[in-house]
Amino acid sequence: MKISEKKRKKFQEFMFTWWIHNKRDLPWRHTHDSYKIMISEVMLQQTQVERVLLRYAGFISAYPTVTSLSKASIGAVLRLWKGMGYNRRALYLKQASDAILRAHKGVFPDSEDALMKLPGIGRYTARVILVFSFKKDIAMVDTNIRKIITHFFFADQKQPEKAIQEVADQIVPKGKSWEWHQALMDFGAASQFKIKDQRLKIMKKENTISFHQSTRFFRGRLMDLVRERTWNQKDLIKEMEKKYGKEVLFYEKIIEKLVQEGLLAHLPLSIISLPE
Repeated sequence: MKISEKKRKKFQEFMFTWWIHNKRDLPWRHTHDSYKIMISEVMLQQTQVERVLLRYAGFISAYPTVTSLSKASIGAVLRLWKGMGYNRRALYLKQASDAILRAHKGVFPDSEDALMKLPGIGRYTARVILVFSFKKDIAMVDTNIRKIITHFFFADQKQPEKAIQEVADQIVPKGKSWEWHQALMDFGAASQFKIKDQRLKIMKKENTISFHQSTRFFRGRLMDLVRERTWNQKDLIKEMEKKYGKEVLFYEKIIEKLVQEGLLAHLPLSIISLPE
């Protein structure tokens, strides 16, 4: 889809005018440090801004540089991550810091391909770093930006990712990529759009699994117990059974998976702890 010059400028003017009066003051917007941008972005993945605001400063205070995070133990990072959820993100941040020191001598690469080779860094996160740290004139598309483009350029009709990206690429104002994406994110966070898609079916509430019955819930509660101290596996499972029910095999599988992912360590004598 080709966007005319007139339509592009009109949309840019509308968005910047709105943003002047509605911009959010977020701590990670006061830096172009690639490391701090990476930390904030990974924290924001599948997490509300309000929750990140409570923990971002503490994380940066504990690990202010890529070197300090790389030198930290995995266990220490996981303890600090408590309350954020999706614990693999903490592991990815530690591994990405290790890779930056090892492969790039502590300096963040400024190419999309190189950034995407870092653990846990996908295309979108790589572009966040390039836009917010290096101010590159490239387009990044998250859920809110996708909704904005779908609403303003496709009359709320759901589109393939390629079509959304093509529009996003055309509407980035040259030399203002940083401001542009902040404006889009703020507008998206403040607005509600209803995307029409006949292929989507709304599931009835009785057929959905509540978060408190999901495997992710039990993984998180088990991780919280191990954050407090080391456990004998049998005692750990008994504690989970006492608190939440479920069968022994259910928890054994969760522990096995967490060990495989590097989030827990299975030591001799069936001792379970955070990795060090």
